[in-house]
Amino acid sequence: MKVLVTGGAGYIGSHTLVELLGQGHEALVVDSFSNSSPKALERVRELTNGHFESVDCDIRDTARLSETATGYRPDAVIHFAGLKSVGESARKAVDYYDVNVAGTVSLLRAMEAAGSAKIIFSSSATVYGEPRYLPFDEDHPLGPTNVYGQTKAIAEQLLTDWAGQGEGRAAILLRYFNPVGAHASGRIGEDPRGVPENLMPFLAQVAAGRRESLRIWGDDYPTPDGTGIRDYIHVTDLARAHVAALDRAATASGALPYNIGTGQGVSVKEMLSAFERAVGRKLPAEVHPRRPGDIAESRASCERANRELRWRAERSLDDMVQSLWAWQSANPWGYEAPHEA
Repeated sequence: MKVLVTGGAGYIGSHTLVELLGQGHEALVVDSFSNSSPKALERVRELTNGHFESVDCDIRDTARLSETATGYRPDAVIHFAGLKSVGESARKAVDYYDVNVAGTVSLLRAMEAAGSAKIIFSSSATVYGEPRYLPFDEDHPLGPTNVYGQTKAIAEQLLTDWAGQGEGRAAILLRYFNPVGAHASGRIGEDPRGVPENLMPFLAQVAAGRRESLRIWGDDYPTPDGTGIRDYIHVTDLARAHVAALDRAATASGALPYNIGTGQGVSVKEMLSAFERAVGRKLPAEVHPRRPGDIAESRASCERANRELRWRAERSLDDMVQSLWAWQSANPWGYEAPHEA
């Protein structure tokens, strides 16, 4: 299958590219490299011995994107390109709506120009907001509590309306929980710009000596150890879910949401202990007050994905932390030379 991948140089995009090429698909990457590195694509080529082209293009540039898509004529699109920081979204709301919502409108116009009717969308569990029950299933009401989650929910509605207006159109909405880890080779991984807001990249930078200590945001939640519980999924398992979604999209119509997680909850303190085992030493940590908008617990029901995508997460917590440390220890400054962060 010919697949156009927006944001293919990013963390999840690069891992998905490895899986796509490994399973015989063709790919064209569209990326503006505003929050990613071309070196990630170079390393994907090394890992796969695969050939693919990349185009430096912002998804909001509808004319250039349409020209690219029309020239390539993809059978399907996997849409990763977007802004993804919950904290930053509160400070830069207009930017988040512009990229995540208007960018998706631009992409759909380009797909229509190219006659492409299948899309896999990188969504998020943040669309659910405060849990009314756990685990979250796909029928749980949506109620995002931050700007980032709101832009994902709006993009989902946009894709749902688009998919319902033409015969043969399909939008597979993958609601990620907490992607972590890195490729088993240690050659590609997460390389956030600036100070990471998510637990695992911050913790990895503490272990690599780039940060002084881990900040634990609240230890007074109604959980067994007082720290927040999340459903973490290995990025390679998540990448495999996108390839499975391509198969589902080929025969589907309309919009179909799927939770992508493990169904298991891990607390901040449990994750810290697991990472310390991988590193082989204790790591400094300090407790701070809760962050506004954080919830006590989030876990996925993945039964629909297990059943309809014929996919399930296979990698363990130890796989997650060991692969992350292999990446971070070999690439302490990510894809770039040492720099100020």
